[in-house]
Amino acid sequence: MEKSSPVKRFIAKWTNKDRVGYLFILPGVSVLFIFTIIPLLVSFIISLTNLDIFLAWPDMIGLDNFKRTLSDARVWNAFKNTFYYVIISVPVQLLVALILAYWLYKPTFFNKLCRSVFYVPVLCSFTAIGILFGLMLNSTVGYIPYVISKFTGEPIALFSDERFAMPVIIFISVWKAFGKTLIILVAGINDIPNTYFEASEIDGANKIQQFFYITIPNLMPTISFTLLTTIIGAFQVFDVVYVTTGGGPLYKTETMVQYIYSRGFSDPYDLGYASAMCVELFIIIAVIILVFKRYLDRKTAQNM
Repeated sequence: MEKSSPVKRFIAKWTNKDRVGYLFILPGVSVLFIFTIIPLLVSFIISLTNLDIFLAWPDMIGLDNFKRTLSDARVWNAFKNTFYYVIISVPVQLLVALILAYWLYKPTFFNKLCRSVFYVPVLCSFTAIGILFGLMLNSTVGYIPYVISKFTGEPIALFSDERFAMPVIIFISVWKAFGKTLIILVAGINDIPNTYFEASEIDGANKIQQFFYITIPNLMPTISFTLLTTIIGAFQVFDVVYVTTGGGPLYKTETMVQYIYSRGFSDPYDLGYASAMCVELFIIIAVIILVFKRYLDRKTAQNM
């Protein structure tokens, strides 16, 4: 009997039904490893050095960069602004998407049209949307400040006012992103067996009772997924802040990623210090996500 070649034996080994699945996940795992795992490890190594953007040979300085962040007032300010953004934007986005999903989940023409319209901003660049709102809300040429001035007597510089800058950024972010959450929640609601709603109607339940006692409990796995992904994205907010306020006024909208960018890619070009802040942000996000996931998994198990 003719012996098969090593290539044929290798192909036969990795195309059998027990191992062929690894070939399907290989491209995704490779992308994750190259563009996420390796940069994360390199970022941690850089955080232990005094590397700058000119890439001169760095010196190992241990945890000095992390110690410096503890006494940096702008780091604490950036964390405060980031948490403020997350605490407000994430619940608002989820609540708006959940209410609209329950209203628009039936497959009528009007509902499909509304879902498509709400999803359009998700397809647009956050930078482009930031520039658009920057023009619309500009106190000199913007139409909205002009309308406000008709009632107040003078235009309000929304992006230059400490009271309104962050709320306006949160509004823009929610308007841009809630369509994605909406589509995911609509899919989750449509996955709930219709017999649950029919049985509750026979028992006399109204729409509000169905929403709280049928939709929400059965939608918990989907809500958990959207909540966790939204939190991760909110902690990394950057582009809309960069193109609208640049972190101003008086650093009132400077988020953590915005400050990391300014320290690493503008004077003093301190990549080591910026990388240390990246590691700290990663640890904070990881801890928060693990805590939320454990809590949400427990709530989901109780509703099963």
